[in-house]
Amino acid sequence: MKITPVKGTNDYLPQEMRLRDYLQSSILETYLACGFERISTPIIEDAENLDKSDGGENLNLIFKVMKRGDKLTKALEAQKFDQLSDMGLRYDLTLPLCRYYANNRSYLATPFKVIQMDRVYRAEQPQKGRLREFVQCDIDIVGSSSSACEIELIDTTAQALLAIGIKNFRIKINDKRILKDILLKVGFAPESLDSVCITFDKLDKIGPEGVACELAGKGFEAAVIERFGQMLQQTPFTLEVARQYCSDPVYIETLQQIIDSTSKLAEGRYEVVYDKSLVRGQGYYTGTVFEVESTEFGSSIAGGGRYDNLVGKFIGEDVPAVGFSIGFERIFSILTESNYRIPNGRKKVALLYDEPQVVEAVAFANQQRKQYDVCLFVKPKKVGKLIHRLQAQGFDGFCFFDEQCELKWFEEERQE
Repeated sequence: MKITPVKGTNDYLPQEMRLRDYLQSSILETYLACGFERISTPIIEDAENLDKSDGGENLNLIFKVMKRGDKLTKALEAQKFDQLSDMGLRYDLTLPLCRYYANNRSYLATPFKVIQMDRVYRAEQPQKGRLREFVQCDIDIVGSSSSACEIELIDTTAQALLAIGIKNFRIKINDKRILKDILLKVGFAPESLDSVCITFDKLDKIGPEGVACELAGKGFEAAVIERFGQMLQQTPFTLEVARQYCSDPVYIETLQQIIDSTSKLAEGRYEVVYDKSLVRGQGYYTGTVFEVESTEFGSSIAGGGRYDNLVGKFIGEDVPAVGFSIGFERIFSILTESNYRIPNGRKKVALLYDEPQVVEAVAFANQQRKQYDVCLFVKPKKVGKLIHRLQAQGFDGFCFFDEQCELKWFEEERQE
């Protein structure tokens, strides 16, 4: 039998779990302080819900759950191989929230300000930065079309990031309606916009020439690509530039209001900018989209947007909604690689005792737990090996249970 976890999933050591617990607790504390309420949904969703969710490329990454018993047998006998599955693991927390709201809306406030922090699953090809099981930290506002929701979500997410020590970041914002108008104006056909957006989203990585080359490879007309390239060369490409392509000035004015408002709330701690090429992959986004980029590490650490049509798929009524998700695993990876230490945390110490002293040692440990987290160990023959292991596991110090009971710290600068 294999002792390693399935590829794309992780085991976490105790010191890693301490950091993960601290980060999730700090994010949750910020969310709660900002008036959001936490819910929980199952990791399994009905296959029909997942298939009709407009989840973009994620629909190809669903872990499907096969039917059981007679239902599976009948499907196999009938060779209906496309009907072998009736459920799947959730690939994000947005679809489950929409189903949850549709099912429970008579019990919920309007607008509903909600927290979800849980595991999701995608059948990725495992590699650095891409897991099959990972945690998302979401806040959403369901039931309001006001741009105040975007402002509140952006501010709350920024507060959560600052609270856990992520300081060097910028928030990029776009509106898919403006983006759509730009692409239509330069000559792309409506049915081709999804394919164009996939390429356009790579602008920061491959540049205008790379975008043009990839579009040519997809068979788009040279004249359209040339007009698109001329549009990209307009520097800086501000919202005022975008206005000449946009069919409705309200889109521009609303986006400008969001940027101005959130920039004022930022008070110089982070930057809020318009990004013409920001797409976001999920097909269910209908308006504003946003993404947090770590300027220190050059990667996306959070993202979201407005999805006004998704709840309506369940109830046949228009219900506006918008959400923001923190990419927890990326942040955990960044902070781990940076040797991040939990600030103002209780120190963890080991109390080493001889086995006959267990009662007295436990009593002494209980006294010390008013100040420290204390873990008891029977003193082994090779004490040095245990002490080395304790230090590697993130303990701050140790103490022998003897007449002195002197607490010894692993790092000189942390002595009291």
